[in-house]
Amino acid sequence: MSDARLNPEAPPSPEHALVRRQDYRPPDWWVSDVALDVDLDPAATRVRSVLKVERNGSHDRTIRLSGDGLRPLAVTVDGQEARWTMEGGDLVVAVSGNTAEIATEVVIAPAENSQLIGLYASGGLLCTQCEAEGFRRITFHPDRPDVLSVYRVRMTADKVRYPVLLANGNPVASGDLEGGRHWTEWHDPFPKPSYLFAMVAGDLEVLRDTFTTMNGREVELGIWVRAKDLPKTHHAMASLKQAMAWDEQVYGREYDLDRFNIVAVDDFNFGAMENKGLNIFNSRYVLADTETATDADFDAIAGVVAHEYFHNWSGNRVTCRDWFQLSLKEGFTVFRDQSFSADIGSEAVKRIDDVRLLRAVQFPEDSGPLAHPVRPDSYLEIGNFYTATIYNKGAELIRMMRTMMGAEAFRRGTDLYFDRHDGEAATCDDFVAAMEEASGLDLGQFKLWYEQAGTPQVAARVEPEDGGVTLHLSQSVPPTPDQPVKQPMVVPLRTRLIDVDGSGGEERLIVLDRAEHSVRIDGASDSALLSINRGFSAPVALTVERRPGELESLATSDDDPFARYEALQELAYRVLVGGGAPDPLVEAIGATLRSNALDSAFKGEALTLPSEAMVAERFDRADPDAIHATREALRRAIGTALGNELAEAQAATSTGSDLSPQAKGVRRLRTIALSLLSAGDPDRGAALAKAQYDQADNMTDRQGALAVLSMLDAPSREEAFADFYRRYREDSLVIDKWFALQASAPRSDALDMVEALRGHADFTMKNPNRLRALAGGLAANHWRFHSPDGRGYQMLADFVIEADSINPQVAARLVPPLGRWRRLEQGRSSLMKAELERIVAAPGLSKDTFEQASKSLA
Repeated sequence: MSDARLNPEAPPSPEHALVRRQDYRPPDWWVSDVALDVDLDPAATRVRSVLKVERNGSHDRTIRLSGDGLRPLAVTVDGQEARWTMEGGDLVVAVSGNTAEIATEVVIAPAENSQLIGLYASGGLLCTQCEAEGFRRITFHPDRPDVLSVYRVRMTADKVRYPVLLANGNPVASGDLEGGRHWTEWHDPFPKPSYLFAMVAGDLEVLRDTFTTMNGREVELGIWVRAKDLPKTHHAMASLKQAMAWDEQVYGREYDLDRFNIVAVDDFNFGAMENKGLNIFNSRYVLADTETATDADFDAIAGVVAHEYFHNWSGNRVTCRDWFQLSLKEGFTVFRDQSFSADIGSEAVKRIDDVRLLRAVQFPEDSGPLAHPVRPDSYLEIGNFYTATIYNKGAELIRMMRTMMGAEAFRRGTDLYFDRHDGEAATCDDFVAAMEEASGLDLGQFKLWYEQAGTPQVAARVEPEDGGVTLHLSQSVPPTPDQPVKQPMVVPLRTRLIDVDGSGGEERLIVLDRAEHSVRIDGASDSALLSINRGFSAPVALTVERRPGELESLATSDDDPFARYEALQELAYRVLVGGGAPDPLVEAIGATLRSNALDSAFKGEALTLPSEAMVAERFDRADPDAIHATREALRRAIGTALGNELAEAQAATSTGSDLSPQAKGVRRLRTIALSLLSAGDPDRGAALAKAQYDQADNMTDRQGALAVLSMLDAPSREEAFADFYRRYREDSLVIDKWFALQASAPRSDALDMVEALRGHADFTMKNPNRLRALAGGLAANHWRFHSPDGRGYQMLADFVIEADSINPQVAARLVPPLGRWRRLEQGRSSLMKAELERIVAAPGLSKDTFEQASKSLA
């Protein structure tokens, strides 16, 4: 028996057909205006649409309107019955003239829409998610990002059930109807693609505020939530106003509508969506108070609110020509939100956090079967390309351009880009062209970063010579799927040679743009320390030939915070991968803890060891049991040797209402110190953790203590988890934490715990946050997920197969951890591969999950 889906070499079937970037062609028809009349009902919503279309060029082709699960009740052209056919899910209409008005009518059932794409029901609300191709689930439309239209939307609904009716743009009229119904009309004057369309209807309360733009326009702001959640919206509102002011100051971008609304919904596939003037958010990125949200939650809310607001220009006013250009808006906007968060918080800690995420998620993506360029060449399902490569690596490309250009030229480049392409659908090449023109740089070779997948491997060594040193650099880019041979990349490396006392030469930017390159540095001492890739100026895997004691000196004297952190990480890898003695790392950590020159936030980062998953990436074939044992031994060594210093750091407190970077740093260091102390003395650690839990006046301290207790065998562990559940059982976002903490705890009984939690009354496969908390927590539990009997793999595959029948986008995002099967010892590798094959062979598998699983097998 054969199945082509089990053969990665077989061509995709028609339902799994590739979309190729090289096949792009402009649309046959433009749509200048869209008028929607939406009669809302959860069981049967009637959508009447009128499209003003215009033929693009001289041709006689029909107009194809994409549809997904729609059945036309009526189709007219210029008020007359039309000639039309259905091809697959698409409506094909014959139009004789060069312009026309095409009207359609459909009925959809939002309450039955478990995919959460298009118009769907969530907790009594009706709301939309249209990126990337969700508008075609609402009405017939070209539904491609290069078709920009002006929208006018009339919404009608039961006034008691749906008293609030929101859409893009500005409200222009409203009124009451017979039978307890009412209507509202919205108009968005700025042409936008269909993926930015949005509607929300429901019983919502609003936190209102205003913002006065740099040109004196007053904008009405609203954050719409359920009544009980209204007190938790103030941080999101403050973050929004900060972001609006920052975008004016740093990029000169002013908001353009009279209204800006945010709506929080519980069921959402993503973090948030930048729909023009009506951002729809996963509630976890809006709702926060110190009792229920951690410092990390507060930071995430500020970053995501800023990200979606910044999209108003980098994504909405200038959008993508096609989905292969996705990083044009996402990579650029991630860079913008990272810069914003660094400016309002700790720049050093933010950079370390961003790089840690890149290495934990994107580097493995780049070295695995799902590797793809920042600008991909093909896809089966566009939803699968909302990846760390598009977002986080894409942001690093923007950062590298800014590093090479300088801040002033970069600002000139962004001004040119926005002015030149305002109201257009642009490409990554358009962005790079603006940067070239503004800076005078030739970025032709740099564009290989958009075209080649894989993480460049860079090697560096210093050779002393008379009167100075020579820095020898080399690079290679490993083969990835469909790209066996790579060209040298442009790698900007911020570099400084530092004397042991911290003095030395000025930082210089060295650009490695060939396979090998040597740079003479005059006046440098033979004993100078090489501080390279400072601030992580290039997203590369760097190997440096070091002299004895060099890393230890950099770990205590480097003036670049990221480079200092990096030296500590490399000392840890020497123990965790190389089998070295822990003493040099312990001494460096002790010196860091005792330093009065370093703040608590940096100390918290410095004490954070590489995760087991990141250690595994350093091996060709990893043994998760050995990695876990080695890392736990290192934690015990640190906790035993530095018990008093760690206890002192744990004893420091700051009130939960203080959200300053300094106070956050104290709380972060407190829990990290407690975790290490507990590894060295579990009984003492359990007592301190339970006391921290009981005395906490904020979720950061309470959750941190619970995370430490989750790893220990102590009666207080069960007591604390039971109390946490009783205390927060009515708050779904906090109960997500309760599920995730237990699923991710590195305990021998973790898989039994996950199995029990799957049967818990509060678990549901239909809510993406809850599913990610449990299934994602399992996959993040490196030691137990890789149980040698394959049980962890089987459990994750079960989650994927069941979720696929409910919500394919969420299911597909659970697959990548199984794709690391080639990087494990043979026994686990075979078991993991078998589960991927089981997923691919599942009847009725969606193309979302098929693409992820089949590529993982290739």
